[in-house]
Amino acid sequence: MEEVDKILIHSLRLSGTQVPEEVQSLQEFTTELIVESVVRCLRVIHPSLGASLGHVLPPGMSARFRVGTSLAQACQELGYQGDVGYQTFLYSSEPEIRRLLLFLVEKLPRDDAEDARQPAGKSAGLLRAIAATIKEQLGTPWVPPACRTPRLQRLQGGVLGGLGSGGLGGPGVLGGLGSGGAGRTGVLGGLGRWGAGRTGDVGGLEVEAALTPPPPQLLVESSAQRLVHLAAQWETRRGPLVDQYRHLRAARHSRQLESTRRVSEIQALHERGRSAAAEARRKEDLCRQLLTELESLPKDVSRAAYTQRILEIVGNIRKQKEEITKILSHTRALQKEINGLTGKLDRTFAVTDELVFKVGGPWGRGGERWGAGGGSTGVLPWGSLGGGVVGGSPKGAPWGVERGG
Repeated sequence: MEEVDKILIHSLRLSGTQVPEEVQSLQEFTTELIVESVVRCLRVIHPSLGASLGHVLPPGMSARFRVGTSLAQACQELGYQGDVGYQTFLYSSEPEIRRLLLFLVEKLPRDDAEDARQPAGKSAGLLRAIAATIKEQLGTPWVPPACRTPRLQRLQGGVLGGLGSGGLGGPGVLGGLGSGGAGRTGVLGGLGRWGAGRTGDVGGLEVEAALTPPPPQLLVESSAQRLVHLAAQWETRRGPLVDQYRHLRAARHSRQLESTRRVSEIQALHERGRSAAAEARRKEDLCRQLLTELESLPKDVSRAAYTQRILEIVGNIRKQKEEITKILSHTRALQKEINGLTGKLDRTFAVTDELVFKVGGPWGRGGERWGAGGGSTGVLPWGSLGGGVVGGSPKGAPWGVERGG
């Protein structure tokens, strides 16, 4: 694409666009330079269409939109088939601008085929000038210098004077002119032959010019035009190819993902197969070990002995189950009895406490008050009651027993 960009920049410079020398690719084009390039090309391609367009981008945003819309309409009128609008010029992308400029450069008028085939250079220019001069001289009346005598000039002057004055001398003069015309005819025949020789020389020069190889500048320009044409063709074919490439790449990516998933499944199956094979080998080893143990067992052991042993084991298990059941039943009975005794004890304590409060008198009431007053335990010690303790009981207590002596 760098070569195509250089050719495009060269063509734009030939069309009158002021492209700076440091700009070497379309990526370096500014919005103003893009607008100027398009306007210059439109003026060269279609002068009436590009005359109303200015190549300087205005500063206002609305004016820029109008200029971009006008350029888009002009390009569409020229036959541009791509998607073009004001955003193409104001917010351009490199592929879109390259495609548009290739279209405009293709539309630029070229020189005639004859001028294109002519060689360049000083010698070729001199040959063309000589040929043009000879053709011009052959097309004009001409008298050789040998025939330009003073007598001929006097005769011509006299004839012209006689013809101008008229009179009887006219026929005689005309006769003299007729006799002199025969000599002039011979001279004109010689001139014709000389001109034919010069025409042959001109033909030889033209053949030599045709055989002369074209100069390098013409080859470069023709190569540039051909590259521009090829680049335009490539841009028209590149879009479908890129879309096809992207589609194939997406399909390849999906197939690669599917292949990766299948490879993972195959690896998992291989791992399961290896683990199953290891398990099978382990069981085969166990089977061989059991077979070895079976073969090592005595052969005279009867089946009845195994049956009797199994029955004994079953009987022992049954006895153990019955004993466990009895123990559980006894434990449940003890638990019920304990629960009943606990409830009875609680009720007895409550009744006893109530009786103490009822028959205790001031001691019971004092103990009640003391218990209600925030004592730590709510129980009044015996030694703290008034009246002292007699025989291990408070004095005056109805249940107290006084000891004699």
